[in-house]
Amino acid sequence: MNSRLRHQDSGNDQQYVLEASIDNTRNLALLLKAIHFRDIATICATSDGLKVTVEDTKSVQANAYIQSSLFHEYNVSDQTVIFKVNLNVLLECLNIFGGKNNPGSITTVKMCYSGYGSPLVLLLEENGVITDCKLQTMEPEDILDFEFTPSKVINKIIMQSEILKEVWSDLDMNSDVLEILMSPEEPYFQFTTKGNLATTHINFTKDSDMIESFECTSTMKNRYQISLIKPSVRALVQSSKVSIRTDDRGFLCMQYMIKVEGSQCCFVEYLCSPNIDDDD
Repeated sequence: MNSRLRHQDSGNDQQYVLEASIDNTRNLALLLKAIHFRDIATICATSDGLKVTVEDTKSVQANAYIQSSLFHEYNVSDQTVIFKVNLNVLLECLNIFGGKNNPGSITTVKMCYSGYGSPLVLLLEENGVITDCKLQTMEPEDILDFEFTPSKVINKIIMQSEILKEVWSDLDMNSDVLEILMSPEEPYFQFTTKGNLATTHINFTKDSDMIESFECTSTMKNRYQISLIKPSVRALVQSSKVSIRTDDRGFLCMQYMIKVEGSQCCFVEYLCSPNIDDDD
């Protein structure tokens, strides 16, 4: 972090429960944008890093995992620090310089939080210009637990994100429901949408060059509200690989691997409940 930024903060005797500095705000903003389909986000900080969660209708949840190694400086004084912020405002602050005058410039940021009821303080610097922002925090509520654990995973497929982008463009995303079939037998892996004029199927064989890993132990066909799936495209467009998993209840987990500057990889996951009106 720039010495001027350190000097400005050194005169503050405030004891923070969370201090995190990153050398390029673009890396942080990239991951937060991938889950920005609602304005309110819950930030949970542990020694491993930050987990930022966004939820909607108790049916879909997005998590951005930002490991501590991505930060230049990272300190958490408590075992777990958790609070809520307005994600839209946070992103606006991270992009406050915007790089309009110098597209090649880099903005650094230091985030400080002193505990319950305190604001989240951002100290941003670009080309010697320092800006500080204070974001109001909110009391966190219980995060929805989908109980999606590795022991319950029935089927898992890993593929290149470019292929899934093509799938989304070929399907009728104006349909109400997306049907996903995963099976150890033919047709192996299938996406289906039903529109007013036609039904669209897209199939992949288990040995397709487009599939990097195919681990299916049971035939499962589940339907999901497309309105719940669409927000995940925010992560898809930034990612290089995607892992698609379903558990024994039909819950869907799409985990996206996103590469950031510095050759590090971070992960964003979307969890979605199956269509409750599905009688199959």
